[in-house]
Amino acid sequence: MILLLFFRLLLVADSGDNWSVGQKQLLCLGRIMLKRSKILFMDEATASVDSQTDAVVQRIIREDFAACTIISIAHRIPTVMDCDRVLVMDAGRVKEFDAPSRLLERPSLFGALVQEYASRSEI
Repeated sequence: MILLLFFRLLLVADSGDNWSVGQKQLLCLGRIMLKRSKILFMDEATASVDSQTDAVVQRIIREDFAACTIISIAHRIPTVMDCDRVLVMDAGRVKEFDAPSRLLERPSLFGALVQEYASRSEI
């Protein structure tokens, strides 16, 4: 798959101060794709983009980085639903660690987060 990132042609100020956080994040993702790293570490990689762009980026990550180890810090539930494992932390302590599907099969903090997300999404 080819990822095309479109930006308006504009001068880049020192430290990219005239670019939005979302634009900077998309540029970093493009750089990672070109580098073809085996390990991808993302800390809220799509936090500053809209949900439609987030869905596109997540699809690209799933497809183009399928052979990579991906460690992702995320707060958006859809971002972690197809992960192999989810680590749930509370007050800096590990509370749960398992596949999302297994955490949803029993009472869990993760299950509560998914339910909360679902109820807010319906509004």
